[in-house]
Amino acid sequence: MILGASFSMCLAAALDTGDVKQSDKNWFAIGMFLLFVLTTFVITYYSSKKTTSASGFYTAGGNITGAQNALAIAGDYMSAASFLGIVGLVFANGFDGLIYSVGFLVGWPIVLFLIAEKFRNLGKYTFSDIIAFRLDSKKVRIISAISGLSVVAFYLIAQMVGAGALIQVLFGLPYSYAVIIVGALMICYVAFGGMHATTWVQIIKACLLLGGATLLAFLVLLTAKFDLGSYFQTAIANHSKGEAIMSPGTFLPDTISAISLGLALMFGTAGLPHILMRFFTVKNAQEARKSVFYATGFIGYFYILTFIIGFGAIAFLLGNPEFIDETGKFTIPANMEAIMLSKVLGGDVFLGFISAVAFATILAVVAGLAISGASAISHDLYVNVIKDGSCDPKVEMRVTKIATICLGIIAIILGLAFQGQNVAFMVGLAFAIAASVNFPIILLSIYWKNLTTNGALYGGLIALVTVLSLVVLSPSVWVKVLGNEAAIFPYDHPGIITIPLGFIAIYVISKLDFSQRAKIDKEGFAAQDFRAQSGVGISEAVAH
Repeated sequence: MILGASFSMCLAAALDTGDVKQSDKNWFAIGMFLLFVLTTFVITYYSSKKTTSASGFYTAGGNITGAQNALAIAGDYMSAASFLGIVGLVFANGFDGLIYSVGFLVGWPIVLFLIAEKFRNLGKYTFSDIIAFRLDSKKVRIISAISGLSVVAFYLIAQMVGAGALIQVLFGLPYSYAVIIVGALMICYVAFGGMHATTWVQIIKACLLLGGATLLAFLVLLTAKFDLGSYFQTAIANHSKGEAIMSPGTFLPDTISAISLGLALMFGTAGLPHILMRFFTVKNAQEARKSVFYATGFIGYFYILTFIIGFGAIAFLLGNPEFIDETGKFTIPANMEAIMLSKVLGGDVFLGFISAVAFATILAVVAGLAISGASAISHDLYVNVIKDGSCDPKVEMRVTKIATICLGIIAIILGLAFQGQNVAFMVGLAFAIAASVNFPIILLSIYWKNLTTNGALYGGLIALVTVLSLVVLSPSVWVKVLGNEAAIFPYDHPGIITIPLGFIAIYVISKLDFSQRAKIDKEGFAAQDFRAQSGVGISEAVAH
C-alpha cells in the first residue's frame, strides 16, 4: 500500500523515527536541493499560465506525451520508500527484501492490459468519472472519494513523517522544519502550477533518481571489480544470516503474510488514485498505453538497481569500522544504508547529490498525492455531489486551490502529530484500501455489465470498513500502537481477506439488486463498453 510510491511503503516500514539524530549539515546537499526547488519554482511560474481552466489544472490540458507521462508516472511511483526502503530491506533480509520490488512491479501489467486504454477513453479528470459513467453519479462518487481520500491521507502521512526523519539525518534540520518545508512546497507546486507543474517536477525527479541510482549501482559493481560471485560471497560472509540472505523466508514469517502483502502491492497499484489520474494527462488511449509500457520499463530497471545497491550495502558497509561504535554496534540508522553507501563509494559530494535526490523524491510524490486529493474534494464532492454537476469553472478552480491549501496544512499537522511513531500500518493501509475497494469497483465497472450503483456503494463500504477494522486489530496497531498484549487479527496485511471480500460483496449486492436504478445501470453497459473499446465520443482535451 501511495499507500504507497510515492507507496511510499518501505520507508515507513523500516524507519524508526524515534531515535533519529541530527547530523552535520551537508552544504552540497542543501545547495542541490535549493537548485531543484528553484528550477521547479520556475516551472511552476510558467505552468500557472496554463492552469486557468479545470482541464489545465487537473490534466495539464491532456497535452503530455506518452514518453513524458511515463517518466512522470515513474517519478510519482518511485518514492523515497522505493529507493531507501527497499535498499534497507535488502540490507536487513537479503533476497527476501525484494518482495516489495516484485509486488510493486507486477501490478503494472495489470494496469497496462486491463485498465490504461479503457480508462483514458472513459474518463475526464478522476477515476470516479469512470465509475460514474453509467452508475448513479452522486452515490458512487461518494464512495470513490472517501476511499480515494483515505488512500491519499494515509500515504501522505507516511511521506511527511518520512520526510521529517530523512531531513534530520541528511541536512541537520529539525523535524518540524522539514515537515513544514515539504508541506509549503507541495502547496506552491499544486495550487499555482496544477498538473502541468506537478508533471514536470515528477519528470525531473525521475531523471535524477534513475541517474543517481544508476551511478551508485555502477560504483558498487566497479568496487566489486564486476566479479558478481565474489561480490555475493562477501555479502554472505558479512551478514549475520549467512547464506539465508540468498533465499526467501527471512523477512515474512509465513506464507499467508507473503501472499497477503503481495496481493495488496499488486492490485493496490491499479487502485492508487494519484497514479490513475495520470492517464488523463495524455491525448488518447494509445498514448496512455504507451506511457504505462515505458513506465513499467523505467520502474523495473530501477528495482534491479535497488537489488544491486542493497547487496552492495551488505558487502561494503557491514564490517566497515567507520560505522561500528566502541560497543561493536552498527551505527547507520535504518533506511540510510543507500545514503551512507554513496558516501563510502563517492565521497561527500556524491552523498550530497543522493541526499538531495531523496528529498526531491518526497516532494514529487506528495505533489502527486495533493493534486489527487484536491481533485476528489473539488471535482467529485463539490461539483458533482454538492452542485449536481453544474458549477462555474472559476468557482471550481477556487475550491480546488482552497482544497490544496487545506490538504497541505492538514499534512503538516499530521506529520508533526505522528513524529516518532512507526507509520508502517498507514502505508500498508493505503495499499490495502486501494486493492480492496478501488480496484474491484474500477475493474467491475469496466468489465461486468451487472454491476449496480448499490453494489458499488455498499460493497465498497463493506470492504473499506473491513480493511480499517482488520488493520486496527492487527499486530502493527493493536499491539505496537495501542499497547495490547496480543493482536485480535494475527496478520499485519489483511489483503488476502479484504480483496476477495471486496469483489464478493460488490457481486452479491449487485446480483440481489432489483431496483429501477439497477436496471438503468445494466442497460448503460453497452454504450460504456463501446466507448471504452473505441474511444468514440470522447471529448478531446485541449489546453486552455
